[in-house]
Amino acid sequence: MNLKLMQLKVWLKMFKSLKVKTDKSIQAFFALLRAGLWEQIDANLDVNEKVDWEKVYQLAEEQSVVGLVLAGIEQSYVKPSQDLLLQWIGEVQIIEQQNKAMNEFVASLIEKLRKNDVYAILVKGQGVAQCYERPLWRASGDVDLLLSDANYDKAKNVLLPLALEVDTEYKSLKHLGMTMKDGFVVELHGMLHSRLSNRIDRGIDEAQKDVFFGGNVRSWMNGTTTVFLPAPDIDVIFIFTHILKHFYIEGIGLRQICDWCRLLWTYRSKFDLWLLESQIRKMGLMTEWKAFAALAVDYLGMPKEEMPFYDQSFKAKGERILEFVLETGNFGQNRDINRSRNFVVGKTQAAWFKMGDFARHARVFPLDSAKFYCHYLVDGIRQAYAKKFS
Repeated sequence: MNLKLMQLKVWLKMFKSLKVKTDKSIQAFFALLRAGLWEQIDANLDVNEKVDWEKVYQLAEEQSVVGLVLAGIEQSYVKPSQDLLLQWIGEVQIIEQQNKAMNEFVASLIEKLRKNDVYAILVKGQGVAQCYERPLWRASGDVDLLLSDANYDKAKNVLLPLALEVDTEYKSLKHLGMTMKDGFVVELHGMLHSRLSNRIDRGIDEAQKDVFFGGNVRSWMNGTTTVFLPAPDIDVIFIFTHILKHFYIEGIGLRQICDWCRLLWTYRSKFDLWLLESQIRKMGLMTEWKAFAALAVDYLGMPKEEMPFYDQSFKAKGERILEFVLETGNFGQNRDINRSRNFVVGKTQAAWFKMGDFARHARVFPLDSAKFYCHYLVDGIRQAYAKKFS
């Protein structure tokens, strides 16, 4: 490789890292995010520093943390312009109304399923939102239901006639998405596999068995409806492996990492740390855990004494993860993946980005990135084959 080109690439990497540390608007974004995430009294912004509030707002949107950053602004002496602040408040009010409507939908969905002798566990989304100080200010997504084999098939029979649109079912993954007539997207999961390694998926399967056969659940009183969620020890495994799945395959935003932090914080006194460490090591994910923990402590303000297995020596890895998160946005929304009208071009484009991401992540997790990429390719071929002949 040309020496000047190599020097340019090294300089660009250094510039990206330096920009996160020195850009006043990025610093303001994280100060406000921390203030909103932990409900701090003061966001500690320097009133003498010039903040590009449009950039802060853009970052909040890209990372799906508009509500958290607005909560931080409430705690800050430094505010954006009145016009932007009113726009911000208006967007968060919309998020709040969406969450109220979704909570009502979840309650009616759970009741409808129970009346048909179908029992489901709500994962991610509205369940983990209850760990926040202001659950209604967390940007909502889909409704994800985890079901046993028998309940998965029964749930399909109940919900398919009520759906407006139905996605292609991935039978080997026991996954089916559908858009209901009122616009909410429901995803049925018979398993929560990562598609990264058999070792990880075995750990997820064990956690899932503990939910269905061990009764290891917690509950959320959603209005007058009791909604069952995975117990904290199980939920943290589901959420962290979900983060890794999107980190490697699609792109991940700060909202998902904030979810992980809030779950760990809310149930900090209830975790069996010996069991948690055993589960993480069994799946071979301690390096990933420590890297994301460093990011959470250094940039999101997670108290290090409450972050299990925090290791300061992983700071550089955490910073590299953060660069990727800021670049790609929530679920990779800053990219043009799969937006081409040509199917082949779109798929080629997506495959190219994924290959590049795995190669990039090899700087942080050299062995795992290579292993995960090989497994992902083989799994993709298997899924395509199963889909063709199903």
